[in-house]
Amino acid sequence: MSEMPANVKYIETHQWVRDEGDGTATVGITDFAQEQLGDVVYIGLPEVGATVNGGEEAGVAESVKSASDVFSPVTGEVLAINESLEDEPEKVNEDPYGDGWLFKVRLADTGELDSLLDAEAYAEKVAEQE
Repeated sequence: MSEMPANVKYIETHQWVRDEGDGTATVGITDFAQEQLGDVVYIGLPEVGATVNGGEEAGVAESVKSASDVFSPVTGEVLAINESLEDEPEKVNEDPYGDGWLFKVRLADTGELDSLLDAEAYAEKVAEQE
């Protein structure tokens, strides 16, 4: 069973977002997503300063068996990217909710978080796909 922390919100395309409480949020791919991808060998991330839009493509995750678009769960300005993934993309597999985070954004609208899936609702979506 995939790990699904309760302190983050999810979208159906298997990305998560954690509200940092200061108008910013951290984004990553879920444990389920990294399991489906297999060994991640490359992560393409948005540029710092770029605007990402909720539900739209913001990057790519490539593994030894496939490539998958990474969607941003929220709209906002990219404040930071996880530069360590350039040399160590396997962090996404090892710790998807910790050291394997992808990027941080300044939220355009914190209310956008309210429309996202909680852990229970996301677990139901994953169960449908297993």
